[in-house]
Amino acid sequence: MPMTQAPEIPQATRRRHDREIVALAVPAFGALVAEPLFVMADSAIVGHLGTAQLAGLGVASALLTTAVSVFVFLAYATTAAVARRVGAGDLAAAIRQGMDGIWLALLLGAAVIAVALPLAPGIVDLFGASPTAAPYATTYLRISALGIPAMLVVLAATGVLRGLQDTRTPLYVAVAGFVANAALNAGLVYGAGLGIAGSAWGTVIAQCGMAAVYLTVVVRGARRHGASLRPDAAGIRASAQAGVPLLVRTLSLRAMIMIATAVAAHLGDVDIAAHQIILSLWNLLSFALDAIAIAGQAIIGRYLGADDAQGARQACRRMIQWGIATGAVLGLLVVVTRPLFLPLFTSDPGVTDAALPALLLVALSQPICGIVFVLDGVLMGAGDGPYLAGAMVVTLVVFAPVALLVPTLGGGLTAVWASMTLMMAIRMLTLWLRARSGRWIVTGATR
Repeated sequence: MPMTQAPEIPQATRRRHDREIVALAVPAFGALVAEPLFVMADSAIVGHLGTAQLAGLGVASALLTTAVSVFVFLAYATTAAVARRVGAGDLAAAIRQGMDGIWLALLLGAAVIAVALPLAPGIVDLFGASPTAAPYATTYLRISALGIPAMLVVLAATGVLRGLQDTRTPLYVAVAGFVANAALNAGLVYGAGLGIAGSAWGTVIAQCGMAAVYLTVVVRGARRHGASLRPDAAGIRASAQAGVPLLVRTLSLRAMIMIATAVAAHLGDVDIAAHQIILSLWNLLSFALDAIAIAGQAIIGRYLGADDAQGARQACRRMIQWGIATGAVLGLLVVVTRPLFLPLFTSDPGVTDAALPALLLVALSQPICGIVFVLDGVLMGAGDGPYLAGAMVVTLVVFAPVALLVPTLGGGLTAVWASMTLMMAIRMLTLWLRARSGRWIVTGATR
C-alpha cells in the first residue's frame, strides 16, 4: 500500500512515535554537535602557536574530515542492519552484524593509514598548502592518520548502538571524548611543548579512548547474548556491499557541495566569504534534521525486521511531519536571528549584503530539507541504498550544469544558493516518489 493511502494515524500511536523520535533524536543531536567541537578545540589551542601552524591544521583537518566522512556509511548501513535484527527479536545476530561492521572499519582504517603515511606530503601540496604551512600540515596529518582506525570504529560502533535503539551512549562518549581531547591537547601542546604534534597526538589518544569504550560496550553485549566476536569474511563482505551504494550517495553529495563552493570562489572574495558563512549555518541546521533521520533509521529498521509494514508506514508519515515542522521552526529562527548571526562572522558590509539573500533562501528551504533528511533516514533504515545512490547521482547530473552556469548567467551568490535549493527540491521529489510507492517496504530480519 502506498504511504499516502495509509489510514490516519491514531492519536495513541502518534504519541508513541513522538516519544520514540524524541528519545532517539535528542541524544543523537547532542552527539552530532559534539563531533565538530573536536576541530574547534584543536583550532583554538593550535591558533595560539602561530598563523602557519593554524593554517597547517586547517589543511590537515579538512583532509581528515573528508576522509572520515566518506566512510560514514559504516554508521548508516550498520544501523539499518542491526535494527532489522532487533526487530526480528534476534539480539545475538544483531550484535554479530554489528561486529562485521566494526571489523570492516578496522580493515578500512588500516588501508587509509597505508596510503596516508607515505603520501602525506604530496597530498598536502596537492591541497594547496603554503610552503610555511605545509610542514605543519604534514606532521598533523601523519600523526592523526594513526587514529583513523579508531575514528572508523567509532562510526561503526555508533551504528551498532543506534540499531539497538541506544543514542544516549554515543552522546555520553562524544561529550567525554571532547573533554578528554581538549585537556590532552592543552597538556601536550603547551605542557609537554610538542606544538602541533601534541595536538595531533591528543586527538589520536582521545579517539582511541572513545573506540575502546564503544568496543567494551559491544563486547559485553556480545558475551551476554552469545554472539561471536571473531571476524567473519562473509559478514564483512556483506557489510562492504551494503555500504557501496551509500558511499556513492555520499560522494555525490560531497561533489555537489564542492561544485557550489568552487563556483562561489570563482565569483570573487566577497562571495566566497559570504558562501562560507552560509554553508557553516547550513551544516549546523543539518545537525538538527539529521538527528531525526538517525531516529528514522533505527525505528524503520526495527519495524521492518518485526514484519510490521503498517507500523513502518505510520512511523514514516509521522517523521515526515516532524521534519516539516522542525524545518519550519529552523527557518523561522534563521530569519529572526539574521541581524545577530551575520555580524558574528563579518563586519564587511559587502559580505553581509551578499550573504543576506542567500540566507533567506536557506531559511525558506528548511521545510524541504526536513522532508529530505527524514526520507533519507527512512530509506536508509529500510536498507534501500541502491535507490538512494541512483537518486543522488540523478540529482548531481541535474545540479552540476545549473550551478556551473551561474558565473555565465549571473545572479551571484544568490543564484548559487538557488541552485542548492533546487538540489534539495530534486532530492525531495526523488525520495518522496520512492516513499509513496511503498517499494522500500521489505520486511524480515534481512533485506
